[in-house]
Amino acid sequence: MTRKEQQNGERGLPLAERITGALVGAAVGDALGGPVEGYSPEQIVERHGGRVHGIVGPWHGDAWRTARPVAPYHKGDGHVTDDTLMTHALVRVYGRVRDHLDAYSVADHLVPDLMTNPRWIPELEAEALPLQRIFLAEKWLVARLHYGHVDPREAGTGNIVNCGAAMYTAPVGLVNAAHPPAAYAEALDVAGAHQSSYGREAAGVLAAAVAAACAPGASPDSVVSACLSLAKDGTRAAIERVCEEASRHTDFESALRPLREAVAPYDTVGPDYRAPSLGARRPSRLHSIEELPVALGMVVVARGDFRHAVLGAVNYGRDCDSIATMAGALTGALGSPVPDDWAKTVAEASRLDLWAPAATLTEVAREIFARDVRRRRAHERAFAELGGPGCSD
Repeated sequence: MTRKEQQNGERGLPLAERITGALVGAAVGDALGGPVEGYSPEQIVERHGGRVHGIVGPWHGDAWRTARPVAPYHKGDGHVTDDTLMTHALVRVYGRVRDHLDAYSVADHLVPDLMTNPRWIPELEAEALPLQRIFLAEKWLVARLHYGHVDPREAGTGNIVNCGAAMYTAPVGLVNAAHPPAAYAEALDVAGAHQSSYGREAAGVLAAAVAAACAPGASPDSVVSACLSLAKDGTRAAIERVCEEASRHTDFESALRPLREAVAPYDTVGPDYRAPSLGARRPSRLHSIEELPVALGMVVVARGDFRHAVLGAVNYGRDCDSIATMAGALTGALGSPVPDDWAKTVAEASRLDLWAPAATLTEVAREIFARDVRRRRAHERAFAELGGPGCSD
């Protein structure tokens, strides 16, 4: 992190800049990671003649429409994936509700948005319902909540356990900026409609990490400490182990293999990302998704620098669009600038306004905070009447 970024953190970067950095940073990380998702660091080097250092084209070039297993998605050339589409959808829910969310908010607002409002889908290069692009683990939301009428608080049970909820919960951390426990609790509630077990836990911890990154004077170490204070079971163990290993490195090149080795005991997918093990993505108290610990690890390796953390996440391979999404959100919230050329290219290629969701969420976050203060004051008055602190019975 540069001296200017350190000074910004010490002074307390304005909320609007942190929210913008987090959301734009997440989208840029997503777009950079998309074209190499699913491959190993070695395969990425072979395909690109070295490490990826910016926006690259599709893995199969002009054959992206028909080449398996990627077809029919145009991954690359600055196109965002479903990580960003879902993140922006959640921001729209906040824009409608204008208060804290829960699992019922997902059923009442997010699911209808995915089902009924056509939008430009960058990877399809066409306007379509978001439902037609999202992965099966996200389609689960529609199947369970709209068609199955399952209690939203329990709808995530039975879904494959993956990073599907964590990848879009950065907005939860942002509306609870500087309050990690509140972000964790809200994200767990929201994610209950989508995920269970360590997939749901990861959503809570990612939101807490983003909230912690927004605090004045925040650093990678303070973010990790906030995560460890809240995370449970295998998720906590994986974060601790990966970040301990990450602290030994200052360059992502040397960290790629060690971070994978550190997270491997907690990862259920196995060594071949495209051929998951029999026990993959099943509920467990002993395991963790891979993406969150590695994203935190890359933030530690990069000392909070956006470019370094995101490129480390991208070159890690495997589910690197989601890893880079998380790393981009965290370093953006910490105040590390998102390269203007990357953001401009991604916005133009994806035909998305990357800054409008941030403006919306900043406005909503301020409204929610003001409402929280009023609620807190009302509680204080009620508690005082009950003989609370400073009052005699």
